Amino acid sequence: MTSTSPPDIDEYRRTARAWLESRTAGLPPDPGLDDARAFMADLYDAGYSGITWPVEYGGQGLSAAEERAFQQAASDFTLPVGVFGIGLGMCGPTLLSIGTEEQKRRYLPPLLRGEEIWCQMFSEPGAGSDVASLQTRAVRDGDHWVVNGQKVWTSVARQADRGLLIARTDPDVPKHQGITMFVIDMHDPGVTVRPLRDMTGESHFNEIFFDDVRVPAENVVGEVNGGWSAAVTTLLHERVSIGMGAARTERPASFAALRRAAAERGLLADPAVRERLVDLYLRERAFDLLNAKMSQEVKAGIQPGARGSVVKLLLADLTLDGADAASEILGPDTVAHDDEGRIARALAWGPGMALGGGTNEIMRNIIGDRVLGLPREPQVDRAVPFKDLKVGTQAKEADR
Repeated sequence: MTSTSPPDIDEYRRTARAWLESRTAGLPPDPGLDDARAFMADLYDAGYSGITWPVEYGGQGLSAAEERAFQQAASDFTLPVGVFGIGLGMCGPTLLSIGTEEQKRRYLPPLLRGEEIWCQMFSEPGAGSDVASLQTRAVRDGDHWVVNGQKVWTSVARQADRGLLIARTDPDVPKHQGITMFVIDMHDPGVTVRPLRDMTGESHFNEIFFDDVRVPAENVVGEVNGGWSAAVTTLLHERVSIGMGAARTERPASFAALRRAAAERGLLADPAVRERLVDLYLRERAFDLLNAKMSQEVKAGIQPGARGSVVKLLLADLTLDGADAASEILGPDTVAHDDEGRIARALAWGPGMALGGGTNEIMRNIIGDRVLGLPREPQVDRAVPFKDLKVGTQAKEADR
């Protein structure tokens, strides 16, 4: 088939693929954090980190066409960049959107080079679905803010050097109006990170405690008490990033993986197995096509807005559907599959994808409200000062 890409883009893709083949050939089977940092540094030096980010902030200043070409080349490789995903897909884009000039110049180049890992600290034990009910406090003290409170379900917090935090800075106004976003140094005194083990047997998440952590005033992102708007910016990037990141890697319970597993067991002649695989393939293909369209729009400067929730919801449903297909096709072999336990872990991880980044129910509320224009649910707590609300009785759906 003849390529429709401009010759220079085809050459860019070929060059990127050749570089990836050469660089990944030397990676150990199970890359550690030092390997990941070294890979990001080499990726940056080769010109493949921050491809569309502005040159003045460490990016390459290229177009969406080069970004798509690199993603196409990278789709055939397993790259040790997962620990940088939150920084590159959520925190960095937030700073690009609303950060100060000083923040962009200070934080973005080290992020692109893999020198600093970032996390995102929004959810709390009493503020998950209704994240605007957060109780972590930040009180102004001269040129600093003093932070006390707790966050939970935070990915890569143990490895992170910095993070974006939202905290309550004014309890005398309605809950959405008294929140501020900060850049936090995760190595500062008073920051304690503890891992949380999930049912995969691993610790994908962490809880974080803040005890009189002093944060410089220049670390405010956006406006003081304008943190809800800043958080929405991050969440929109998060939902698109989750979906697009998944599109670049093969899911353990994907069509390709389950077809291989079924073939190993001589099950492909079974009409029921074939029908289940075809159904999964069609769902994956539809998801990938939507993802490609959204990716092109984002790289062209068209923000997805609430449509990012569509990508997140479809990925969560696809993950659960893949887990169901694995159990139907492989039966008891699912938990004893010898592919390093990847399919068994995918089953255990499936429900987590329907929770992280906003539950499926909340995604549907957002889509109904902001994409389809359906009437909003009553939210009586939006006009009440936060200090007058009883914790746990706030509106349960969808401020996110």
